[in-house]
Amino acid sequence: MNFRSIFSLFSRDLAIDLGTANTLVYVRGKGIVVNEPSIVAINKNTGEVEAVGKEAKEMIGRTPGNIVAIRPMKDGVIADFKVTEKMLTYFIQKAHNRKMLVHPRIVIGVPSEITPVEKRAVMDSAYRAHASEVHLVEQAMVAAIGAGLPITEPSGNMVVDIGGGTTDVAVISMSGIVYSRSVRVAGNEMDEAIISYLKRKYNLLVGERTAEQVKIQLGSAYALEKPLTMEIKGRNLIEGVPRTVTVDDAEIREALSDCVGTILNAIRVALERTPPELSADISDRGIVLSGGGALLRNLDVRIREETGLPVSIAEDPLASVVLGTGRMLSDFKLLRRISLD
Repeated sequence: MNFRSIFSLFSRDLAIDLGTANTLVYVRGKGIVVNEPSIVAINKNTGEVEAVGKEAKEMIGRTPGNIVAIRPMKDGVIADFKVTEKMLTYFIQKAHNRKMLVHPRIVIGVPSEITPVEKRAVMDSAYRAHASEVHLVEQAMVAAIGAGLPITEPSGNMVVDIGGGTTDVAVISMSGIVYSRSVRVAGNEMDEAIISYLKRKYNLLVGERTAEQVKIQLGSAYALEKPLTMEIKGRNLIEGVPRTVTVDDAEIREALSDCVGTILNAIRVALERTPPELSADISDRGIVLSGGGALLRNLDVRIREETGLPVSIAEDPLASVVLGTGRMLSDFKLLRRISLD
């Protein structure tokens, strides 16, 4: 038994979906062990980490002056290097039950239009969080694998992965990306749109957590069968006091229309740029949606209306990137073909 295999007994390989909104960690042989918001709360006076993940999310918009809740990822890439490293270290240790001396091999999903500098930042963060090897793979590609598409065959598969920071649209054939485009309009942008709509229409100021709840409860991309309403609490900008307004799904649909339009446009462009043979495959198989944004009500119906293609949603859209990345851990041959290194 050589040193390498003894070493691999101790190192637990990890797949990480380092997302703008949530970070998921998959351990080989165990499945998904971490699924938490990508948020870190830091004490400004001491520089110590107060909380990471779910606990830190509870603190957003509610912290005293000396504690800040930071989202270290922006638009799918690292905006705050030091904090990302702390967050990764925390999640890696959590995945290994807080053992300090682990040096796992790590595969991380990144957006398709990531720059070399951004790539370097992701790799460095992972190495500083004690990885022994780091491989990067494109999110759209692993989302397709996680959604169960037959990507190794010579036929066209189209996947639209709508995350927190980016929407990745890709056409995949023979384990390679034929066309890919990443637009920086996704879940977070939708929350922002809801915030500015409520401000404009009702003079109501709400925080990002409230906006996200509104999106989840009321958001839709196409008229619903049964209308929905919801009470939204926030601060009235004119009187400066707390207020509650009742909003229906049509209003939120109007608020989200630009974001949905941008995503539809990216899909349209991708279909125009796809080689004809693969277009024929896509018209049979259709488009697969993954990522949290795939959960927006009737988004599939809207895309079907606009493109005339069959549209399906991945079985577990929030986890498809990390499941696909996890598949790489046991298939190093495929990993070698698709990694970005």
